Amino acid sequence: MNALVLAAKGITQHIAPTDLVTRGGLDVVALLILVGWLYRRRPSAPAMPLVLVALNIGLFAAMSTISAGKFPAGVGFGLFGILSLVRLRSAAFTLRDVAYTFVTLVIALCTGLPHRGNWLVITVDAVVLVAVLLVDDPRSYEPPARTVRLTLDRIYDDPSLIAQDIAFRFGQTPLSVEVDEVDYVRETTRVAARYPVVPGEAAPVRDTEPREPVTV
Repeated sequence: MNALVLAAKGITQHIAPTDLVTRGGLDVVALLILVGWLYRRRPSAPAMPLVLVALNIGLFAAMSTISAGKFPAGVGFGLFGILSLVRLRSAAFTLRDVAYTFVTLVIALCTGLPHRGNWLVITVDAVVLVAVLLVDDPRSYEPPARTVRLTLDRIYDDPSLIAQDIAFRFGQTPLSVEVDEVDYVRETTRVAARYPVVPGEAAPVRDTEPREPVTV
């Protein structure tokens, strides 16, 4: 109870409502540009906009509260500890999604700190957004693909024969094939084959139970 009273007093005494509204507005504008325009320039995971917005708003609120002053240090460390546990666990998320997540957190940190000049916040946000605009080229978009892990019942002298064998067995040529393991005792080869995702195809259900790879 005492911690809540101290937090409430610290917020009202150290954060002006106009400053909070201004920084919140800058954060929302930067978030709309990043997620609403830059991120949506090419197809991506449907759940990522929600993830980016939730992380940004949550971190902005946490930074504004912690920076209010007279706030127990343990609560602040606890909030950052919870934030450190957040990670992208879905295989559908790519390195591009991770990069946008990092940019989203940077924007929330810049706008969440009070008593900073608005011109400084605007400059930092503009530099970050322009950098993303220049680096993330929509023309470099690759169609979504799914990875199938297989255990083949032979060892291949020529790696190029692996893709041909997989295409013969499945009736479809994979986009790429990576060799994960070669077992000379069992005479097997474990590979990961990438196939294009057909539009309208249901996403494969991930099995939570560990299972042995399929031998073909």
